[in-house]
Amino acid sequence: MLRLLWTRSPSSFRRFGPSRLLSGAFSRKDRARTRTLFNRQGSEPTPTQHFDSYPRLLNFRSSQHSSSFRAPEAACFSMASGSDGQESLSPPKHTNRLRKERSPYLLQHAHNPVDWFPWGQEAFDKAKSEDKPIFLSVGYSTCHWCHVMERESFEDEEIGKILSDNFVCIKVDREERPDVDKVYMTFVQATSGGGGWPMSVWLTPSLRPFIGGTYFPPRDSSRRPGFKTILLRIMEQWQNNREALESSGERVVEALRKGTSISASPGESLPSGPDVANRCFQQLAHSYEEEYGGFRDAPKFPTPVNLLFLMSFWTVNRSSAEGAEALQMALHTLRMMALGGIHDHVAQGFHRYSTDSSWHVPHFEKMLYDQAQLAVAYITAYQVSGERLFADVALDVLQYVSRDLSHKSGGFYSAEDADSLPTPESAEKREGAFCVWTAGEVRDLLSETVEGATGGATQADIFMHHYGVKDQGNVEPEQDPHGELQGQNVLIVRYSVELTAARFGLSVDRLTEVLASARAKLAEVRRERPPPHLDSKMLASWNGLMLSGFARVGAVLGDKALLQRAEQAAQFLQEHLWDKEGQRILHSCYRGDDMEMEQTASPIAGFLDDYAFVVCGLLDLFEATQTVQWLKWAEDLQNTQDQLFWDAQGSGYFSSDPSDPTLLLSLKQDQDGAEPSANSVSAMNLQRLSHLTGKQEWMQRSEQLLTAFSDRLTKVPIALPDMVRGLMAHHYTLKQIIICGQPDAEDTASLMACVNSLFLPYKVSLICSDLGVLSHKGEEGQILEVGLVLQPWVTFCVRGALIRQKGT
Repeated sequence: MLRLLWTRSPSSFRRFGPSRLLSGAFSRKDRARTRTLFNRQGSEPTPTQHFDSYPRLLNFRSSQHSSSFRAPEAACFSMASGSDGQESLSPPKHTNRLRKERSPYLLQHAHNPVDWFPWGQEAFDKAKSEDKPIFLSVGYSTCHWCHVMERESFEDEEIGKILSDNFVCIKVDREERPDVDKVYMTFVQATSGGGGWPMSVWLTPSLRPFIGGTYFPPRDSSRRPGFKTILLRIMEQWQNNREALESSGERVVEALRKGTSISASPGESLPSGPDVANRCFQQLAHSYEEEYGGFRDAPKFPTPVNLLFLMSFWTVNRSSAEGAEALQMALHTLRMMALGGIHDHVAQGFHRYSTDSSWHVPHFEKMLYDQAQLAVAYITAYQVSGERLFADVALDVLQYVSRDLSHKSGGFYSAEDADSLPTPESAEKREGAFCVWTAGEVRDLLSETVEGATGGATQADIFMHHYGVKDQGNVEPEQDPHGELQGQNVLIVRYSVELTAARFGLSVDRLTEVLASARAKLAEVRRERPPPHLDSKMLASWNGLMLSGFARVGAVLGDKALLQRAEQAAQFLQEHLWDKEGQRILHSCYRGDDMEMEQTASPIAGFLDDYAFVVCGLLDLFEATQTVQWLKWAEDLQNTQDQLFWDAQGSGYFSSDPSDPTLLLSLKQDQDGAEPSANSVSAMNLQRLSHLTGKQEWMQRSEQLLTAFSDRLTKVPIALPDMVRGLMAHHYTLKQIIICGQPDAEDTASLMACVNSLFLPYKVSLICSDLGVLSHKGEEGQILEVGLVLQPWVTFCVRGALIRQKGT
């Protein structure tokens, strides 16, 4: 078997890859063939490193706020202009069939000297008729190292000819076809122990993989063969050793098919919720980095699923040392992220991850799914702590999304790139160019003297002190291996507003005004810079996550503008990503050249993520607004999800249509990573729906789902912290908070606002104007004190809302 994974810079990774599944899949001859094919010069192939250690070994950035914030007013929630940041080009020398696609990533490759095909039958038929291996390249439009490999290899005329003449070349946008990405990433991880993007996989004409990797440099170096050499060796082996390649690949696929199977065993019961939660907490505590928060050293990802688990764990362990530690871990991490360079202090929102342990130098791309989950994490932190900082950061995130990632129809774009042109005259993009500053730029922009400041300090003096701006730049060389950030500064809060105010003899309020004014001036200048590329496709799954973000923050803060924006997003999903005739969700839609919505000739059917995340968003919107139509649509979608993806034999949901003949594996995602697993989200969706509708079959289905993942939950719950929350909800039982009163009455709204101000992870809430539907067995009800008096007729409830268990 060919083991070829020199993973230079994966844009993401899965911490618990399936490489353990293949311990017996490789024979001694397989390993010998690997050395023969890729090691003609006699050196042992470098094994792929796990993502968290690889940057230290190779010294590169891999691709995967301040104490003063401006809360956006309703007027701040304007729509993005829609610029994609792409510079004008001279007439292209080459054009391939990708020009007909709608994916921004595929369109980026439409003028490569490579005969690219999109994933589909035309490419499969060509591979079979010409008996050629397939080269499958998977990435996404805001992936920095995808850009690097395109520039170095796919735009190279010689490499392009080798690819076009000897392979059927298929380009896939992983965000557009997550089903294809997951299957072949599972293979890459299993044969290497790691993975990421760009992903490069070679397949037989029958779509069986036999080699996989990620980024490859174009030419040979002392440490590794280049992409050209790899292509030539694969061609040679395809001609001379094809049978061995195919049989090795077949063995691996069969091992993966068995090893990735997830199902409930006969007679198996749910594991103990508290035991699994305690184990998950201990595993997170073991990997926690105490100084700056987060988990492990670098690169450091936000991981909202971990933070939400920790805060949920605290709610049922408030009096224990473990509960207090869990809360401290979550809140400290969120504070340090807010202060760090991963947080865009000028234009709001969060970058993808930090390349260092202190959250300072980020990988500069901004992803919609990060904004969505971080908005929820920060508003949850506000609920549990009462610290206004956390609410301001949540609003900050939503302000960025509304301004820069929103379409006028109500949908949300996918991402902004890390790379952009430093100036309009520049010929080459640089990572972070849109976001960084030289000390000279800051001094020129903020030269005004601040009245009353010690020593006649200027606005620049104060700003540079507070945000760590240095004349020589504040980025360490090890965080800038390509020299793109020399002399530049990534803003990071170095002092509290109290310390900075004292340093310059100002009041805290005056300092806050000075810093806000300075950020506004920098934001104005940034708007004149060449913007980064905008990935303008709109995905149902990520729009569902963002729907939850606006609904949750709007509910907690009682912000009607945010709730209206959430309803606009739900209406967008119904209008543009819902096939009314087929009663199915569509995975994606696109912004056309005229800024109107467009769909492809053959729309991509929704995947499990699309259904689960949209259902969750609709439930959050229903609980925030009590608008029944959103609950009804959530029910309909859940029914469709059950029909399309439920495994009737082993329980749990398949990630994609299990009947698709082009997919070698029917997978059930078993890790909460950058996004939560759709099975994790579904476990909670089913429980919420059961308690809101009274349908017991959904509660039973949730239990069956959790049972299917029992082994994973018991052994490595840190892999599924969001599913652990679902298991905890099963153990503690969701409570129904029912508020009696007219929906538009002031006292009803006050009580709902009081309920929303608390973090109650294991509840559903309803407003009921018809008292007849409620039981009057007050002595059997449980009381949740929320500090307000209910309507006088609920005489048994002295303070708070009635919480009724099922059946009372």
